Amino acid sequence: MDIVLNGYAITLLISSTIVLGFSLYIGLKLEESVKWIAFTMLSLSIWGFFYGIELTQTEIQSMLFFTKLEYIGLVMAPTCWVIFALKYTGFEDKTKPWLYPVLFILPVFIYLIVLTNPLHQLHYKSNWLITKGPFPLLGIEKGPLYIVQVIYSYAFYFLGTIVIWKRFEFANSHFKLQTRLLILGGFFPLFINILYQTSWFRPYEGLDMTPYAFLFTYIFLAIAILKFNLLNLKPVARDKILEVMNRGVLVFDHRKKIADFNLAAKKFCLHPEKILIGQHAEIIFKERPEILGLLDQMEPSTRESRINGPNGETIIKIESVPIKDGGPLISGVLLLFDDITKEIQINEKLKKQATELQQLNDLKDKFFSIISHDLKGPVFGVKELIHLTQTGLVSEEEFIAMLPEVSKNMEHVAILLENLLAWTSSQLRGEYLQLQKIDLQKLITSQKNLLDRIAKEKLIEIELFGFENTWVKADKNMLELIFRNLISNAIKFSKPQGLVKVTCQSEGAKHKICVQDFGLGISEENLQKLRGGISFTTRGQSNESGTGLGMLLVKEYLEKNGGTLKVDSKEGEGSVFCIELPIWVD
Repeated sequence: MDIVLNGYAITLLISSTIVLGFSLYIGLKLEESVKWIAFTMLSLSIWGFFYGIELTQTEIQSMLFFTKLEYIGLVMAPTCWVIFALKYTGFEDKTKPWLYPVLFILPVFIYLIVLTNPLHQLHYKSNWLITKGPFPLLGIEKGPLYIVQVIYSYAFYFLGTIVIWKRFEFANSHFKLQTRLLILGGFFPLFINILYQTSWFRPYEGLDMTPYAFLFTYIFLAIAILKFNLLNLKPVARDKILEVMNRGVLVFDHRKKIADFNLAAKKFCLHPEKILIGQHAEIIFKERPEILGLLDQMEPSTRESRINGPNGETIIKIESVPIKDGGPLISGVLLLFDDITKEIQINEKLKKQATELQQLNDLKDKFFSIISHDLKGPVFGVKELIHLTQTGLVSEEEFIAMLPEVSKNMEHVAILLENLLAWTSSQLRGEYLQLQKIDLQKLITSQKNLLDRIAKEKLIEIELFGFENTWVKADKNMLELIFRNLISNAIKFSKPQGLVKVTCQSEGAKHKICVQDFGLGISEENLQKLRGGISFTTRGQSNESGTGLGMLLVKEYLEKNGGTLKVDSKEGEGSVFCIELPIWVD
Protein backbone atom coordinates (compact mmCIF):
# COMPACT_ATOMS: atom_id res chain seq x y z
CA MET A 1 0.00 0.00 0.00
CA ASP A 2 1.65 3.18 -1.25
CA ILE A 3 1.44 6.35 0.86
CA VAL A 4 1.68 9.87 -0.58
CA LEU A 5 2.40 12.52 2.06
CA ASN A 6 1.06 15.97 1.29
CA GLY A 7 0.40 19.24 3.09
CA TYR A 8 -3.35 18.68 3.34
CA ALA A 9 -2.97 15.26 4.93
CA ILE A 10 -0.24 16.35 7.34
CA THR A 11 -2.27 19.41 8.41
CA LEU A 12 -5.30 17.24 9.13
CA LEU A 13 -3.29 14.64 11.02
CA ILE A 14 -1.61 17.25 13.23
CA SER A 15 -4.74 19.32 13.90
CA SER A 16 -6.88 16.25 14.59
CA THR A 17 -4.25 14.92 17.01
CA ILE A 18 -4.22 18.27 18.82
CA VAL A 19 -8.03 18.32 19.05
CA LEU A 20 -7.98 14.70 20.22
CA GLY A 21 -5.61 15.62 23.03
CA PHE A 22 -7.68 18.67 24.00
CA SER A 23 -10.91 16.65 23.98
CA LEU A 24 -9.46 13.94 26.22
CA TYR A 25 -8.08 16.53 28.65
CA ILE A 26 -11.34 18.50 28.75
CA GLY A 27 -13.35 15.30 29.16
CA LEU A 28 -11.34 14.42 32.25
CA LYS A 29 -11.30 17.98 33.66
CA LEU A 30 -14.90 19.15 33.29
CA GLU A 31 -18.10 17.76 34.76
CA GLU A 32 -20.44 15.39 32.95
CA SER A 33 -22.84 17.79 31.25
CA VAL A 34 -20.00 19.88 29.80
CA LYS A 35 -18.04 16.76 28.81
CA TRP A 36 -20.30 16.40 25.79
CA ILE A 37 -18.46 19.28 24.09
CA ALA A 38 -15.37 17.08 24.49
CA PHE A 39 -17.22 14.11 22.94
CA THR A 40 -18.17 16.36 20.01
CA MET A 41 -14.52 17.39 19.57
CA LEU A 42 -13.39 13.76 19.91
CA SER A 43 -15.81 12.69 17.17
CA LEU A 44 -14.57 15.43 14.84
CA SER A 45 -10.93 14.56 15.56
CA ILE A 46 -11.69 10.93 14.56
CA TRP A 47 -13.23 12.16 11.33
CA GLY A 48 -10.31 14.50 10.60
CA PHE A 49 -7.60 11.99 11.54
CA PHE A 50 -8.84 9.18 9.28
CA TYR A 51 -9.64 11.65 6.49
CA GLY A 52 -6.03 12.77 6.72
CA ILE A 53 -4.93 9.14 6.36
CA GLU A 54 -7.31 8.75 3.39
CA LEU A 55 -5.59 11.66 1.67
CA THR A 56 -2.26 9.75 1.83
CA GLN A 57 -3.68 6.67 0.04
CA THR A 58 -3.25 5.89 -3.65
CA GLU A 59 -5.66 2.96 -4.01
CA ILE A 60 -9.44 3.20 -4.01
CA GLN A 61 -9.98 0.19 -1.72
CA SER A 62 -7.78 1.57 1.03
CA MET A 63 -9.50 4.95 0.66
CA LEU A 64 -12.90 3.28 1.15
CA PHE A 65 -11.56 1.42 4.20
CA PHE A 66 -10.54 4.64 5.96
CA THR A 67 -13.81 6.29 4.88
CA LYS A 68 -15.66 3.77 7.01
CA LEU A 69 -13.49 4.74 10.01
CA GLU A 70 -14.06 8.45 9.31
CA TYR A 71 -17.79 7.94 9.49
CA ILE A 72 -17.56 6.81 13.13
CA GLY A 73 -16.78 10.39 14.08
CA LEU A 74 -18.75 12.05 11.28
CA VAL A 75 -22.13 10.54 12.24
CA MET A 76 -21.60 10.82 16.02
CA ALA A 77 -20.55 14.49 16.15
CA PRO A 78 -24.02 16.01 15.42
CA THR A 79 -25.71 13.88 18.11
CA CYS A 80 -22.99 14.72 20.65
CA TRP A 81 -23.51 18.40 19.83
CA VAL A 82 -27.28 18.20 20.49
CA ILE A 83 -26.78 16.34 23.80
CA PHE A 84 -24.18 18.93 24.85
CA ALA A 85 -26.63 21.74 24.05
CA LEU A 86 -29.44 20.09 26.05
CA LYS A 87 -27.29 19.32 29.09
CA TYR A 88 -25.40 22.62 29.00
CA THR A 89 -28.63 24.63 29.03
CA GLY A 90 -30.03 22.61 31.91
CA PHE A 91 -32.53 20.41 30.07
CA GLU A 92 -33.16 17.55 32.48
CA ASP A 93 -36.40 15.62 32.07
CA LYS A 94 -36.37 12.56 34.31
CA THR A 95 -39.75 11.53 32.92
CA LYS A 96 -38.10 10.93 29.53
CA PRO A 97 -35.03 8.77 30.22
CA TRP A 98 -35.30 7.38 26.70
CA LEU A 99 -34.58 10.74 25.02
CA TYR A 100 -30.77 10.61 24.90
CA PRO A 101 -30.54 6.96 23.76
CA VAL A 102 -33.11 7.68 21.00
CA LEU A 103 -30.87 10.43 19.62
CA PHE A 104 -28.27 7.79 18.71
CA ILE A 105 -30.65 5.63 16.67
CA LEU A 106 -30.27 7.62 13.42
CA PRO A 107 -26.44 7.92 13.46
CA VAL A 108 -26.09 4.19 14.20
CA PHE A 109 -28.47 3.41 11.33
CA ILE A 110 -26.51 5.66 8.95
CA TYR A 111 -23.23 4.06 9.95
CA LEU A 112 -24.62 0.57 9.31
CA ILE A 113 -25.65 1.73 5.83
CA VAL A 114 -22.09 3.00 5.22
CA LEU A 115 -20.58 -0.31 6.35
CA THR A 116 -22.90 -2.34 4.13
CA ASN A 117 -22.83 0.01 1.13
CA PRO A 118 -21.30 -2.58 -1.27
CA LEU A 119 -24.48 -4.65 -0.82
CA HIS A 120 -26.98 -1.92 -1.78
CA GLN A 121 -25.16 1.24 -2.97
CA LEU A 122 -27.63 3.42 -1.00
CA HIS A 123 -24.89 5.66 0.34
CA TYR A 124 -22.43 5.75 -2.57
CA LYS A 125 -23.86 4.74 -5.94
CA SER A 126 -20.37 4.47 -7.30
CA ASN A 127 -16.83 5.63 -6.60
CA TRP A 128 -13.62 6.19 -8.57
CA LEU A 129 -10.10 7.50 -8.22
CA ILE A 130 -9.47 11.16 -9.09
CA THR A 131 -5.91 11.65 -10.37
CA LYS A 132 -6.11 15.18 -11.81
CA GLY A 133 -4.87 16.86 -8.63
CA PRO A 134 -1.46 16.87 -6.91
CA PHE A 135 -2.41 13.63 -5.09
CA PRO A 136 -5.07 10.93 -5.58
CA LEU A 137 -8.56 11.66 -4.24
CA LEU A 138 -11.73 9.60 -3.88
CA GLY A 139 -14.53 10.47 -6.25
CA ILE A 140 -18.09 9.51 -5.30
CA GLU A 141 -21.58 9.51 -6.75
CA LYS A 142 -24.04 10.27 -3.93
CA GLY A 143 -26.80 7.82 -3.13
CA PRO A 144 -30.22 8.63 -1.51
CA LEU A 145 -29.05 7.88 2.04
CA TYR A 146 -26.05 10.17 1.61
CA ILE A 147 -28.57 13.00 1.33
CA VAL A 148 -30.27 11.70 4.48
CA GLN A 149 -26.93 11.77 6.28
CA VAL A 150 -26.26 15.39 5.22
CA ILE A 151 -29.75 16.50 6.27
CA TYR A 152 -29.33 14.74 9.63
CA SER A 153 -25.98 16.47 10.24
CA TYR A 154 -27.32 19.94 9.36
CA ALA A 155 -30.55 19.43 11.32
CA PHE A 156 -28.79 18.30 14.49
CA TYR A 157 -26.17 21.04 14.34
CA PHE A 158 -28.85 23.67 13.84
CA LEU A 159 -31.02 22.13 16.59
CA GLY A 160 -28.20 22.28 19.15
CA THR A 161 -27.33 25.83 18.09
CA ILE A 162 -30.95 27.00 18.44
CA VAL A 163 -31.24 25.41 21.89
CA ILE A 164 -28.15 27.28 23.10
CA TRP A 165 -29.14 30.57 21.46
CA LYS A 166 -32.72 30.59 22.74
CA ARG A 167 -31.57 29.80 26.27
CA PHE A 168 -29.01 32.61 26.44
CA GLU A 169 -30.38 35.16 23.98
CA PHE A 170 -31.11 37.58 26.84
CA ALA A 171 -28.42 36.40 29.27
CA ASN A 172 -25.64 38.52 30.71
CA SER A 173 -22.43 39.32 28.83
CA HIS A 174 -20.54 36.29 30.19
CA PHE A 175 -23.08 33.77 28.93
CA LYS A 176 -23.50 35.71 25.67
CA LEU A 177 -19.75 35.36 25.02
CA GLN A 178 -19.96 31.62 25.67
CA THR A 179 -23.00 31.37 23.43
CA ARG A 180 -21.34 33.18 20.51
CA LEU A 181 -18.17 31.09 20.69
CA LEU A 182 -20.13 27.84 20.91
CA ILE A 183 -22.35 28.81 17.97
CA LEU A 184 -19.27 29.78 15.98
CA GLY A 185 -17.84 26.34 16.78
CA GLY A 186 -20.82 24.72 15.05
CA PHE A 187 -21.85 27.21 12.37
CA PHE A 188 -18.62 28.18 10.62
CA PRO A 189 -17.66 24.60 9.61
CA LEU A 190 -21.23 24.01 8.40
CA PHE A 191 -20.89 27.06 6.17
CA ILE A 192 -17.72 25.58 4.67
CA ASN A 193 -19.50 22.25 4.18
CA ILE A 194 -22.38 23.96 2.36
CA LEU A 195 -19.83 25.48 -0.04
CA TYR A 196 -18.34 22.01 -0.52
CA GLN A 197 -21.67 20.29 -1.08
CA THR A 198 -22.68 22.93 -3.67
CA SER A 199 -19.21 22.77 -5.34
CA TRP A 200 -18.64 26.49 -4.71
CA PHE A 201 -15.45 25.97 -2.72
CA ARG A 202 -13.13 23.07 -3.60
CA PRO A 203 -9.39 23.62 -4.02
CA TYR A 204 -9.38 20.30 -5.85
CA GLU A 205 -12.13 18.02 -7.06
CA GLY A 206 -13.03 15.55 -4.33
CA LEU A 207 -11.24 17.47 -1.51
CA ASP A 208 -13.58 18.28 1.44
CA MET A 209 -12.44 21.32 3.51
CA THR A 210 -15.07 20.78 6.23
CA PRO A 211 -12.82 18.76 8.58
CA TYR A 212 -10.22 21.55 8.44
CA ALA A 213 -12.84 24.11 9.41
CA PHE A 214 -14.10 22.00 12.29
CA LEU A 215 -10.67 21.14 13.62
CA PHE A 216 -9.21 24.64 13.48
CA THR A 217 -12.37 26.10 15.04
CA TYR A 218 -12.30 23.60 17.89
CA ILE A 219 -8.60 24.19 18.53
CA PHE A 220 -9.40 27.82 19.29
CA LEU A 221 -12.48 26.80 21.30
CA ALA A 222 -10.43 24.32 23.34
CA ILE A 223 -7.84 27.01 24.11
CA ALA A 224 -10.65 29.34 25.26
CA ILE A 225 -12.10 26.61 27.47
CA LEU A 226 -8.79 25.78 29.12
CA LYS A 227 -7.06 29.16 29.28
CA PHE A 228 -9.99 31.45 30.01
CA ASN A 229 -12.15 28.99 31.99
CA LEU A 230 -14.88 29.54 29.43
CA LEU A 231 -17.15 26.80 30.70
CA ASN A 232 -16.17 26.83 34.38
CA LEU A 233 -19.21 28.93 35.22
CA LYS A 234 -21.72 26.56 33.71
CA PRO A 235 -25.22 28.03 33.30
CA VAL A 236 -26.91 24.98 34.79
CA ALA A 237 -24.80 25.46 37.94
CA ARG A 238 -25.97 29.06 38.06
CA ASP A 239 -29.52 27.83 37.60
CA LYS A 240 -29.17 25.43 40.51
CA ILE A 241 -28.03 28.32 42.71
CA LEU A 242 -31.07 30.34 41.64
CA GLU A 243 -33.47 27.45 42.16
CA VAL A 244 -32.42 26.83 45.77
CA MET A 245 -33.14 30.48 46.56
CA ASN A 246 -36.42 31.13 48.34
CA ARG A 247 -36.50 34.61 46.86
CA GLY A 248 -37.98 35.04 43.41
CA VAL A 249 -35.61 36.40 40.76
CA LEU A 250 -36.65 38.10 37.53
CA VAL A 251 -34.12 39.70 35.18
CA PHE A 252 -35.41 42.17 32.59
CA ASP A 253 -33.43 43.62 29.71
CA HIS A 254 -33.58 47.25 28.53
CA ARG A 255 -36.75 46.45 26.56
CA LYS A 256 -38.47 45.25 29.77
CA LYS A 257 -38.47 41.67 28.52
CA ILE A 258 -37.53 38.72 30.74
CA ALA A 259 -33.91 37.72 30.24
CA ASP A 260 -33.75 35.19 33.08
CA PHE A 261 -35.74 33.95 36.08
CA ASN A 262 -35.94 31.19 38.67
CA LEU A 263 -38.93 28.97 39.46
CA ALA A 264 -39.49 30.71 42.81
CA ALA A 265 -40.46 33.87 40.91
CA LYS A 266 -43.64 32.20 39.63
CA LYS A 267 -45.24 31.91 43.07
CA PHE A 268 -45.09 35.69 43.43
CA CYS A 269 -47.08 36.34 40.23
CA LEU A 270 -50.82 36.25 39.65
CA HIS A 271 -50.25 34.51 36.30
CA PRO A 272 -47.17 32.25 36.70
CA GLU A 273 -47.73 30.68 33.29
CA LYS A 274 -46.75 34.03 31.72
CA ILE A 275 -43.23 33.90 33.20
CA LEU A 276 -41.30 33.04 30.03
CA ILE A 277 -38.00 34.12 28.51
CA GLY A 278 -38.68 37.11 26.25
CA GLN A 279 -42.07 37.91 27.82
CA HIS A 280 -42.76 41.64 28.25
CA ALA A 281 -43.22 43.00 31.76
CA GLU A 282 -46.52 44.70 30.89
CA ILE A 283 -48.07 41.34 30.02
CA ILE A 284 -47.00 39.82 33.34
CA PHE A 285 -47.71 42.76 35.65
CA LYS A 286 -50.49 44.68 33.87
CA GLU A 287 -52.63 44.33 37.02
CA ARG A 288 -49.81 45.49 39.32
CA PRO A 289 -48.58 48.94 38.22
CA GLU A 290 -46.50 49.31 41.38
CA ILE A 291 -44.14 46.62 40.02
CA LEU A 292 -44.01 48.12 36.53
CA GLY A 293 -42.99 51.40 38.15
CA LEU A 294 -39.90 49.72 39.64
CA LEU A 295 -38.58 48.92 36.15
CA ASP A 296 -38.29 52.65 35.44
CA GLN A 297 -36.25 53.45 38.55
CA MET A 298 -32.70 54.64 37.96
CA GLU A 299 -31.59 53.70 41.49
CA PRO A 300 -32.21 50.65 43.69
CA SER A 301 -35.74 50.77 45.13
CA THR A 302 -37.96 48.70 47.42
CA ARG A 303 -41.74 48.40 47.52
CA GLU A 304 -44.35 46.24 49.14
CA SER A 305 -47.15 44.57 47.22
CA ARG A 306 -50.09 42.44 48.34
CA ILE A 307 -51.69 39.58 46.44
CA ASN A 308 -54.74 37.55 47.39
CA GLY A 309 -54.46 33.82 46.89
CA PRO A 310 -56.25 30.65 48.01
CA ASN A 311 -54.36 30.76 51.32
CA GLY A 312 -55.20 34.39 52.03
CA GLU A 313 -53.29 37.61 51.55
CA THR A 314 -49.55 37.47 50.86
CA ILE A 315 -47.33 40.47 51.48
CA ILE A 316 -44.34 40.69 49.13
CA LYS A 317 -41.26 42.89 49.34
CA ILE A 318 -39.92 43.71 45.88
CA GLU A 319 -36.42 45.06 45.37
CA SER A 320 -35.31 46.50 42.04
CA VAL A 321 -31.61 46.71 41.18
CA PRO A 322 -30.68 48.50 37.91
CA ILE A 323 -28.06 46.60 35.89
CA LYS A 324 -25.35 48.82 34.42
CA ASP A 325 -22.59 47.69 32.04
CA GLY A 326 -19.85 49.79 33.55
CA GLY A 327 -21.44 53.08 32.51
CA PRO A 328 -24.39 55.38 33.21
CA LEU A 329 -26.73 53.56 30.84
CA ILE A 330 -29.03 50.89 32.29
CA SER A 331 -29.04 47.62 30.35
CA GLY A 332 -31.64 45.89 32.50
CA VAL A 333 -33.29 45.54 35.90
CA LEU A 334 -33.07 42.77 38.48
CA LEU A 335 -36.24 42.23 40.54
CA LEU A 336 -36.03 40.28 43.80
CA PHE A 337 -39.24 39.02 45.40
CA ASP A 338 -39.45 38.05 49.07
CA ASP A 339 -42.48 36.81 51.05
CA ILE A 340 -42.56 38.94 54.21
CA THR A 341 -46.08 37.99 55.29
CA LYS A 342 -44.96 36.22 58.47
CA GLU A 343 -42.48 38.98 59.26
CA ILE A 344 -45.19 41.64 58.91
CA GLN A 345 -47.65 39.57 60.95
CA ILE A 346 -45.09 39.10 63.72
CA ASN A 347 -44.28 42.83 63.72
CA GLU A 348 -47.96 43.73 63.80
CA LYS A 349 -48.51 41.25 66.62
CA LEU A 350 -45.60 42.74 68.56
CA LYS A 351 -46.95 46.25 67.98
CA LYS A 352 -50.40 45.13 69.11
CA GLN A 353 -48.97 43.49 72.20
CA ALA A 354 -46.93 46.63 72.95
CA THR A 355 -50.05 48.76 72.57
CA GLU A 356 -52.08 46.42 74.77
CA LEU A 357 -49.31 46.39 77.37
CA GLN A 358 -49.21 50.18 77.36
CA GLN A 359 -53.00 50.30 77.69
CA LEU A 360 -52.84 47.88 80.61
CA ASN A 361 -50.16 49.99 82.28
CA ASP A 362 -52.24 53.12 81.73
CA LEU A 363 -55.29 51.27 83.06
CA LYS A 364 -53.33 50.06 86.06
CA ASP A 365 -52.19 53.62 86.85
CA LYS A 366 -55.74 54.84 86.39
CA PHE A 367 -57.17 52.22 88.73
CA PHE A 368 -54.58 52.98 91.39
CA SER A 369 -55.78 56.56 91.14
CA ILE A 370 -59.39 55.35 91.41
CA ILE A 371 -58.58 53.28 94.48
CA SER A 372 -56.83 56.21 96.15
CA HIS A 373 -59.63 58.66 95.28
CA ASP A 374 -62.99 56.97 94.72
CA LEU A 375 -62.49 54.33 97.40
CA LYS A 376 -60.37 56.28 99.82
CA GLY A 377 -62.66 59.34 99.83
CA PRO A 378 -65.95 57.65 100.80
CA VAL A 379 -64.30 55.22 103.27
CA PHE A 380 -62.39 58.00 105.01
CA GLY A 381 -65.55 60.11 104.99
CA VAL A 382 -67.50 57.41 106.84
CA LYS A 383 -64.61 56.97 109.25
CA GLU A 384 -64.53 60.71 109.95
CA LEU A 385 -68.31 60.83 110.39
CA ILE A 386 -68.19 58.02 112.93
CA HIS A 387 -65.33 59.76 114.76
CA LEU A 388 -67.25 63.06 114.87
CA THR A 389 -70.34 61.28 116.18
CA GLN A 390 -68.32 59.53 118.89
CA THR A 391 -66.76 62.79 120.05
CA GLY A 392 -70.17 64.55 120.14
CA LEU A 393 -69.37 67.04 117.40
CA VAL A 394 -72.19 65.48 115.32
CA SER A 395 -75.46 64.74 117.09
CA GLU A 396 -77.40 61.52 116.69
CA GLU A 397 -80.11 63.33 114.76
CA GLU A 398 -77.56 64.83 112.37
CA PHE A 399 -75.91 61.41 111.91
CA ILE A 400 -79.28 59.79 111.04
CA ALA A 401 -79.99 62.59 108.56
CA MET A 402 -76.68 61.94 106.79
CA LEU A 403 -77.16 58.17 106.49
CA PRO A 404 -79.07 58.20 103.12
CA GLU A 405 -76.19 60.06 101.44
CA VAL A 406 -73.63 57.79 103.08
CA SER A 407 -75.63 54.75 101.96
CA LYS A 408 -75.76 56.00 98.37
CA ASN A 409 -71.99 56.52 98.35
CA MET A 410 -71.45 53.07 99.78
CA GLU A 411 -73.56 51.55 96.97
CA HIS A 412 -71.25 53.10 94.38
CA VAL A 413 -68.22 52.00 96.38
CA ALA A 414 -69.58 48.42 96.51
CA ILE A 415 -70.10 48.30 92.73
CA LEU A 416 -66.67 49.82 92.13
CA LEU A 417 -65.01 47.38 94.51
CA GLU A 418 -66.75 44.43 92.88
CA ASN A 419 -65.59 45.57 89.43
CA LEU A 420 -62.05 46.11 90.65
CA LEU A 421 -61.89 42.65 92.18
CA ALA A 422 -63.33 41.08 89.01
CA TRP A 423 -60.90 42.96 86.75
CA THR A 424 -57.92 42.09 88.97
CA SER A 425 -58.92 38.43 88.92
CA SER A 426 -59.21 38.34 85.12
CA GLN A 427 -55.88 40.12 84.60
CA LEU A 428 -53.78 38.26 87.14
CA ARG A 429 -54.93 34.64 86.80
CA GLY A 430 -57.65 34.62 84.16
CA GLU A 431 -61.26 33.66 84.68
CA TYR A 432 -62.64 30.16 85.17
CA LEU A 433 -65.68 29.85 82.93
CA GLN A 434 -68.50 27.69 84.24
CA LEU A 435 -71.23 27.54 81.61
CA GLN A 436 -74.65 26.48 82.87
CA LYS A 437 -78.37 26.80 82.24
CA ILE A 438 -79.54 30.17 83.57
CA ASP A 439 -83.09 31.46 84.02
CA LEU A 440 -82.85 34.99 82.66
CA GLN A 441 -86.06 36.16 84.32
CA LYS A 442 -84.82 35.11 87.76
CA LEU A 443 -81.35 36.60 87.23
CA ILE A 444 -82.56 39.94 85.83
CA THR A 445 -85.18 40.26 88.57
CA SER A 446 -82.58 39.73 91.28
CA GLN A 447 -80.33 42.42 89.75
CA LYS A 448 -83.31 44.78 89.50
CA ASN A 449 -84.08 44.25 93.19
CA LEU A 450 -80.47 45.01 94.13
CA LEU A 451 -80.50 48.29 92.18
CA ASP A 452 -84.07 49.37 92.95
CA ARG A 453 -82.99 51.40 96.00
CA ILE A 454 -80.52 53.46 93.92
CA ALA A 455 -83.16 53.90 91.22
CA LYS A 456 -85.83 55.04 93.73
CA GLU A 457 -83.51 57.73 95.08
CA LYS A 458 -83.72 59.33 91.59
CA LEU A 459 -87.40 58.35 91.20
CA ILE A 460 -86.42 56.11 88.29
CA GLU A 461 -88.52 53.09 87.39
CA ILE A 462 -86.97 49.87 86.04
CA GLU A 463 -89.29 47.88 83.75
CA LEU A 464 -88.74 44.31 82.56
CA PHE A 465 -90.35 42.88 79.38
CA GLY A 466 -90.24 39.51 77.62
CA PHE A 467 -88.30 37.41 80.14
CA GLU A 468 -90.88 34.67 80.60
CA ASN A 469 -89.38 31.20 79.99
CA THR A 470 -86.03 32.52 78.74
CA TRP A 471 -82.95 30.38 79.35
CA VAL A 472 -79.39 31.08 78.28
CA LYS A 473 -76.05 29.25 78.35
CA ALA A 474 -73.54 31.37 80.30
CA ASP A 475 -71.46 31.79 83.46
CA LYS A 476 -73.81 32.99 86.23
CA ASN A 477 -71.34 35.23 88.11
CA MET A 478 -70.18 36.92 84.93
CA LEU A 479 -73.72 37.42 83.70
CA GLU A 480 -74.76 39.03 87.00
CA LEU A 481 -71.87 41.47 86.78
CA ILE A 482 -72.75 42.26 83.14
CA PHE A 483 -76.38 43.17 83.89
CA ARG A 484 -75.53 44.91 87.14
CA ASN A 485 -73.17 47.23 85.28
CA LEU A 486 -75.54 47.86 82.37
CA ILE A 487 -78.56 48.63 84.58
CA SER A 488 -76.44 50.67 87.03
CA ASN A 489 -75.09 52.79 84.13
CA ALA A 490 -78.61 53.27 82.76
CA ILE A 491 -79.74 54.58 86.17
CA LYS A 492 -76.65 56.75 86.45
CA PHE A 493 -77.26 58.56 83.16
CA SER A 494 -81.07 58.77 83.40
CA LYS A 495 -82.82 61.94 84.39
CA PRO A 496 -84.79 62.01 87.69
CA GLN A 497 -88.26 60.48 87.32
CA GLY A 498 -86.98 58.68 84.23
CA LEU A 499 -87.41 55.14 82.96
CA VAL A 500 -85.03 52.23 82.35
CA LYS A 501 -86.39 49.50 80.09
CA VAL A 502 -84.88 46.00 80.06
CA THR A 503 -86.31 43.85 77.25
CA CYS A 504 -85.69 40.38 75.86
CA GLN A 505 -86.59 38.74 72.54
CA SER A 506 -85.46 35.58 70.76
CA GLU A 507 -83.51 35.83 67.48
CA GLY A 508 -82.59 32.46 66.05
CA ALA A 509 -80.30 30.57 68.40
CA LYS A 510 -79.76 33.60 70.65
CA HIS A 511 -81.62 35.84 73.09
CA LYS A 512 -81.26 39.56 72.55
CA ILE A 513 -81.41 41.56 75.80
CA CYS A 514 -81.48 45.37 75.60
CA VAL A 515 -81.04 47.90 78.40
CA GLN A 516 -82.43 51.29 77.36
CA ASP A 517 -82.36 54.64 79.11
CA PHE A 518 -83.69 58.07 78.06
CA GLY A 519 -81.02 60.20 79.65
CA LEU A 520 -77.90 62.08 78.62
CA GLY A 521 -76.77 59.84 75.76
CA ILE A 522 -73.18 59.32 74.63
CA SER A 523 -71.11 61.63 72.43
CA GLU A 524 -69.86 60.28 69.10
CA GLU A 525 -66.27 60.45 70.33
CA ASN A 526 -67.01 58.39 73.44
CA LEU A 527 -69.20 56.04 71.42
CA GLN A 528 -66.21 55.21 69.23
CA LYS A 529 -64.06 54.63 72.32
CA LEU A 530 -66.73 52.36 73.80
CA ARG A 531 -66.97 50.27 70.63
CA GLY A 532 -63.18 50.07 70.48
CA GLY A 533 -62.85 48.85 74.07
CA ILE A 534 -61.12 52.04 75.28
CA SER A 535 -61.72 53.03 78.90
CA PHE A 536 -63.11 56.50 79.66
CA THR A 537 -65.08 58.14 82.47
CA THR A 538 -68.18 60.34 82.41
CA ARG A 539 -70.12 61.84 85.31
CA GLY A 540 -73.76 60.86 85.63
CA GLN A 541 -76.93 62.94 85.58
CA SER A 542 -76.64 63.68 89.30
CA ASN A 543 -72.86 64.13 89.15
CA GLU A 544 -72.22 60.46 89.96
CA SER A 545 -68.60 59.47 89.43
CA GLY A 546 -67.47 56.63 87.16
CA THR A 547 -64.33 54.72 86.22
CA GLY A 548 -65.03 53.18 82.83
CA LEU A 549 -63.98 49.82 84.25
CA GLY A 550 -67.50 48.37 84.24
CA MET A 551 -67.92 48.52 80.45
CA LEU A 552 -64.49 46.94 79.90
CA LEU A 553 -65.59 44.01 82.04
CA VAL A 554 -68.96 43.78 80.26
CA LYS A 555 -67.22 43.56 76.88
CA GLU A 556 -64.62 41.02 78.08
CA TYR A 557 -67.13 38.79 79.87
CA LEU A 558 -69.50 38.77 76.90
CA GLU A 559 -66.71 37.60 74.60
CA LYS A 560 -65.87 34.78 77.01
CA ASN A 561 -69.51 33.67 77.07
CA GLY A 562 -69.92 33.73 73.29
CA GLY A 563 -72.00 36.90 73.39
CA THR A 564 -71.88 40.21 71.54
CA LEU A 565 -72.51 43.84 72.47
CA LYS A 566 -74.05 46.54 70.32
CA VAL A 567 -74.40 50.15 71.46
CA ASP A 568 -76.61 52.86 69.95
CA SER A 569 -76.85 56.31 71.43
CA LYS A 570 -77.79 59.89 70.67
CA GLU A 571 -76.84 62.81 72.85
CA GLY A 572 -79.79 64.19 74.79
CA GLU A 573 -82.07 61.25 73.89
CA GLY A 574 -80.51 58.27 75.68
CA SER A 575 -78.71 55.01 74.93
CA VAL A 576 -79.50 51.38 74.13
CA PHE A 577 -77.09 48.58 75.08
CA CYS A 578 -78.05 45.28 73.42
CA ILE A 579 -76.34 41.97 74.10
CA GLU A 580 -76.85 38.58 72.47
CA LEU A 581 -76.37 35.31 74.38
CA PRO A 582 -76.69 31.67 73.23
CA ILE A 583 -80.02 30.05 74.05
CA TRP A 584 -79.82 26.98 76.28
CA VAL A 585 -80.69 23.85 74.29
CA ASP A 586 -81.73 20.76 76.28
